[in-house]
Amino acid sequence: MEYIIVQAGGKGTRLEHLTKNKPKALVPVDNLPMLLHLFHMYPNKKFIIIADYHKEVLRKYLSSFADVKYLVVDAQGTGTASGVKKATELIPDNEPFMLVWSDLILPVGFELPEGYKDGTSADVIDNYVGISSTFPCRWKYENGEFAEERSTEHGVAGFFLFKDKNQLADVPESGELVRWMQQQGMKYSEISLTGTREFGILKEYEALNVSKCRPFNKVSINGDKFIKEPIDMQGEKLAQRERAWYDKARSMGIEVLPKIYSTQPLTMELISGKNIYECDLNKTQKRLILEKLVDALKKLHAKENHPTDYFSMYEAYYGKTLDRLSKVQNMIPLADERAITINGRKCRNVFFHLEDLEKRVEALKCDHFSFIHGDCTFSNLMVRDNGDPVLIDPRGYFGYTQLYGDANYDWAKLYYSIAGNYDRFNLKDFDLDIGGHSIYSEYTEDSKPKLDAGEVKLSIRSNNWEDMEADFFELTGADKYEIKLLHAIIWLSLTTYAWQDYDSICGAFYNGLYYLEEIL
Repeated sequence: MEYIIVQAGGKGTRLEHLTKNKPKALVPVDNLPMLLHLFHMYPNKKFIIIADYHKEVLRKYLSSFADVKYLVVDAQGTGTASGVKKATELIPDNEPFMLVWSDLILPVGFELPEGYKDGTSADVIDNYVGISSTFPCRWKYENGEFAEERSTEHGVAGFFLFKDKNQLADVPESGELVRWMQQQGMKYSEISLTGTREFGILKEYEALNVSKCRPFNKVSINGDKFIKEPIDMQGEKLAQRERAWYDKARSMGIEVLPKIYSTQPLTMELISGKNIYECDLNKTQKRLILEKLVDALKKLHAKENHPTDYFSMYEAYYGKTLDRLSKVQNMIPLADERAITINGRKCRNVFFHLEDLEKRVEALKCDHFSFIHGDCTFSNLMVRDNGDPVLIDPRGYFGYTQLYGDANYDWAKLYYSIAGNYDRFNLKDFDLDIGGHSIYSEYTEDSKPKLDAGEVKLSIRSNNWEDMEADFFELTGADKYEIKLLHAIIWLSLTTYAWQDYDSICGAFYNGLYYLEEIL
């Protein structure tokens, strides 16, 4: 089997706010859009994607981030049958294929029947219907018959295998596909989808454990040990830098580190404590933690100095940011406008002011490079039960330089959590409305006015540290203008780093413009 048709045309209204700005197929699960789970499972197949709702978003997103062979067809009708006939026209005669709903995530180790597997030579005799086995479906298939009856044991999950496209020759342009199959009296062999996950409603999605780990890593816990391992080439590259940072920090006698048991794989103590943003603290407690944290970072920065590498400064603050922005420019709504009103502030669009941004970066000065953490957001800082801070998840590089960089980058990353609430944003704990783009549904609050075109509303849940901004500048002694400039740049640079979620790409861009306007 070489071809897979994905029905990705549904609105996903039962996922409520998650599909205001994007189709259901791009809602992330385990740090990866649902559709891309299929791509990763079948990287050598040819995908035909049926698009309808927010189809322009789907097309632009796939053009930037899909790494498989694919075609997109626009659905003309309505319902789950819409677009299926058009999709089958792209499949050669006598070729078996899969038809699957975009909100199904098949289990690791799922095997296709003989004839549909790669490397099997058996003639394909049967069509197959996937039976849910573990989650309820509105239709069931039992004893060779479809029935519109809710079922788990015999649920029709939205997964089919066909021996050739003639099986769907008469499928209508609109309507419910399973109902049409029932009316046609179509017969199937059954294949169990045990272990498959389906995310049709918000309640099912919210039951997920929110991952704090990037999609290129996996983490596990073994007793009192925390283990972090890369799962792809990008993860391995970052893991090498992280291991090198811990080795160097330990050799310097840095005290605010977790116990490291091994770096192959990275195995450290399971810290008894919380990430800073998870702690419920009063201002006095926050001040004490901030004092300890700033003191620890200052000692870190003072351990060793290297000459400033201005090529790395330029790359870290401008080159990388411009490269990331260029990859997403065409998919962000309003990115072709000279100005965008964000949370009531009229903001100049950086794409029309790149020369000004470049000059401001070139004007930044750095006396020397210090040993830096490189990513000291609250997500990468923990507080032990006794109140002592612990540095985890170092970046290990700055621009082209390993281990050493501009100390202001550390301060700007800390400010990113204090004033910017990055950590809640990273957990997708935000709401984004884009005038002329976001779809307002029955789930939208009646009292919530629609935004005008060219207007954006971004609301991020607070880390509850905004009241420490003045204390931050007092304790660090950092220059306000430089930190706020770098803070805006960091948000803009987050766009492609947060590629697994369309809303995060757009939200990071708009937030970057919002903070950049403050200091332009």
